Amino acid sequence: MAEPIIRMTNIEKHFGSVIALAGVSVDVFAGECHCLLGDNGAGKSTFIKTMSGVHQPTKGEIYFEGEPMNFGDPRDAISAGIATVHQHLAMIPLMSVSRNFFMGNEPEKKVGPFKFFDHEYANTVTMDAMKKMGINLRGPDQAVGTLSGGERQTVAISRAVHFGAKVLILDEPTSALGVRQTSNVLATIDKVRKQGIGVVFITHNVRHAMAVGDRFTVLNRGKTLGTALKGEIQHEELQDLMAGGQELATLEGSLGGTV
Repeated sequence: MAEPIIRMTNIEKHFGSVIALAGVSVDVFAGECHCLLGDNGAGKSTFIKTMSGVHQPTKGEIYFEGEPMNFGDPRDAISAGIATVHQHLAMIPLMSVSRNFFMGNEPEKKVGPFKFFDHEYANTVTMDAMKKMGINLRGPDQAVGTLSGGERQTVAISRAVHFGAKVLILDEPTSALGVRQTSNVLATIDKVRKQGIGVVFITHNVRHAMAVGDRFTVLNRGKTLGTALKGEIQHEELQDLMAGGQELATLEGSLGGTV
């Protein structure tokens, strides 16, 4: 079996006396979508912040491409090829799509002693990247604020892929989207993993996870409840595991119906 791109083993994270993670292990493989599920407070955010260098683990080991790794900050993780697309995107609505696409990586064109932003190059690359993801823009100078939420997510994902992501962390990318926009984002995730990139899809929506997931890990109160491959677990089982099993059954009984 192939080695995972990133392996997180027995990760613990303490904030003083609060134990946010208590021995979580996750493998992320190239060309797979690993869905990390759990309710609010399950530890998903703390875990991905540890994976992306925002937090350093209190205990546990991180291996990247088979080598022990210690990300001192997010820049270390980004340099290694771990990109995070957050739920609240870091984009400037009044700026163009191409400007947002190259934010922090501005291509320069030298004219005499002066350097300028290379609009022509940026526009060409941006349009090509968006077409590959199935998004047809009116033009690269279109303001990001005029795009739908799903299209903005796709811009951010395309940007991460273009700049060399080996592992792409998506933090609740479909939580605030409608049905059509959600479908577009899920289709984009499918295209990304087919390019050989390992995707970590954080979500509390089991239906969305089942649509694109290859591997599923459920967290609850900082602990791993289980990991299963696609085909090893059904939608209802995953929902039950995420919701706490007995707690859900008790609620169904008290409501006299199906939750």
